[in-house]
Amino acid sequence: MSAHALPRIAIYGAGSVGGYLAARLHEQARVTCIGRRRVMDAWRLHGLDWSDLEGGHEHVAAREVELKADPFAAAKAHLVLVTVKSAATATVARELATVLAPGVPVVSFQNGLHNAAILREALPGHPVLAGMVPFNVLQRVPGDFHQGSGGALMVQAHEALAAYLPLFAAAGVPLLPRQDMPAVLAAKLLLNLNNALNALSDLPLREELSQRAWRRCLAMAQREALAAFAAAGIRPARLTPLPPRWLPRVLELPDAGFRRIASRMLAIDPLARSSMWEDLQRGRPTEVDAINGEIVRLAERQHLPAPVNARLVALVHEAEQAPRRWDAASLLHELQRLPSPL
Repeated sequence: MSAHALPRIAIYGAGSVGGYLAARLHEQARVTCIGRRRVMDAWRLHGLDWSDLEGGHEHVAAREVELKADPFAAAKAHLVLVTVKSAATATVARELATVLAPGVPVVSFQNGLHNAAILREALPGHPVLAGMVPFNVLQRVPGDFHQGSGGALMVQAHEALAAYLPLFAAAGVPLLPRQDMPAVLAAKLLLNLNNALNALSDLPLREELSQRAWRRCLAMAQREALAAFAAAGIRPARLTPLPPRWLPRVLELPDAGFRRIASRMLAIDPLARSSMWEDLQRGRPTEVDAINGEIVRLAERQHLPAPVNARLVALVHEAEQAPRRWDAASLLHELQRLPSPL
């Protein structure tokens, strides 16, 4: 197929997920990345590299992907993937509303529960679909993206995406349609509660999760989330071999027992770190308000306490201003001191 016959995909968001998807999709589509000018300049200088935990890797020359800072670059897109941080969603929605051709589908591959709804409100003439990225992507240096854990992309099922499913599969990033995306997003949020802990630990994900004290901190945050979900009538989807309600108990197991179960749940390589850790390292605002903060707000609406997640939000915001590395015992003691009936 000639380059001119390939569909055009615009990826709005020049972070780790956006860059990784651009590098994977470039042979199957004419890909345009839209992001901050300084980031686009760095990628233009170095090109894009992707690698994964299974040993796959490729260098993509900068000329193979359009790198733009102007939202108008999405004007000819047949499909748009939004990968910006949640705080930027409303701005991106307004910008896309002025440039997209009628009916172009938009997929939100973002953390949090409400990004698709924000996009949908500004783009009434478009299928706006919630998506979920299950795997971790680390940008080690500008333009170098590593997928450090496993899983398939998920998206709200819609006929507008039928032609793109083979394309994603051929690119090695299969897109799995789901009829239960609200439940999927809730389940991903439950897992993402570890992002704050990983950022505060300054450890690779696998090393952090190998320590029971860190896992006990995560279990406390997840119990608050599960209580808030239950009170709100939200049933998280089962994204791992274990039901979501079992996760806190498994996390609290002694290390040997946890390793036996975890090896069957999710593959994580030694390089993987959370995107929140990457944000702190690069001096950028984090998404903690859209992750742990979402649990705090949901719990408040249900008249429930969520002191653990509230404290993690505060600690990450403190780290944004003055980086601090916590050890597991100290943070566990900090969280156990909080009043909570859970």
